[in-house]
Amino acid sequence: MSTKMKTFIFLLAAVLGPHSCLAQNAAAPGKTLTAQEVVDRIKAHVGIPWLEQTRDTFKAGDPKTLVTGIAVTMMATYAVLQRAAANGQNLIITHEPTFYDDPDKAETVAQGEQDPVLAEKRAFIEKHHLVIWRFHDHQHRMQLDQVEQGNARKLGWEKYRDPANQYLFTLPETTVGKLAEEVRSKFGAATVRIVGDRDMKVTRVGLSPGFGGAKKEIAALEMPDLQVLLVGETREWETVEYVADAVSQGCHKALIVLSHVPSEQSGAEECVRWLKPFVSEVPVEFVATRDPFKDGALVAKP
Repeated sequence: MSTKMKTFIFLLAAVLGPHSCLAQNAAAPGKTLTAQEVVDRIKAHVGIPWLEQTRDTFKAGDPKTLVTGIAVTMMATYAVLQRAAANGQNLIITHEPTFYDDPDKAETVAQGEQDPVLAEKRAFIEKHHLVIWRFHDHQHRMQLDQVEQGNARKLGWEKYRDPANQYLFTLPETTVGKLAEEVRSKFGAATVRIVGDRDMKVTRVGLSPGFGGAKKEIAALEMPDLQVLLVGETREWETVEYVADAVSQGCHKALIVLSHVPSEQSGAEECVRWLKPFVSEVPVEFVATRDPFKDGALVAKP
């Protein structure tokens, strides 16, 4: 690149501002970053020891791939991969599995690699030279759970958070029904489900995003002052049945089920805010996972 061209790029980057893609590239001309180097920086900044056994590993692609852009998402669905590839983002950091089971081995797919949906997804990843890395275990284990921090920010609940327990909040008095609608609206969820009295007044709320499991959920509901628990998803023959029985017994308890994607989506947005200061060589962007229960959300756009 000529000296005049370099000068032009730096001047244009200054006009566009420090957060523009051009500015990020101009700040380090000629520098490249591999997917593995991005992950190494995450490990250096996560603030906790790296687990020996973890879900947080590469799921597809070559870690030596030079990164052109990073897409941070809640779930690497086919629609997310399409949008990332179209935007020139070849490293996808996803919170949840990509291949239909927790270890990302596609063991839940009866036909295995012959399954047409799985085969098409793998072919798309290979064709566009995408690299997929999962960020789950350590994201939840950071000093402040990054997903819960993103949720608190999205809801405007940071000032209501219990200093002794980041998953508990003391809110201005509201009702179960109004609380459910507030969260549904701010999270952009297609719908929510409620177990309990919609008119019951509440102030003490627990927020357990994603799938925490019945033991954790019921333990939270056993707290005498906890009136309502919000979860991403849960088994209906475990926590749902427990709350239904508690309500029938006259206990002041309620459960709000948000569905998984909306309950953890804000964690990906929070991750982007966290990544940008120490990954500046390439654009880092949030790519939303569409709520699969929203009508028309998954229809391919021309």
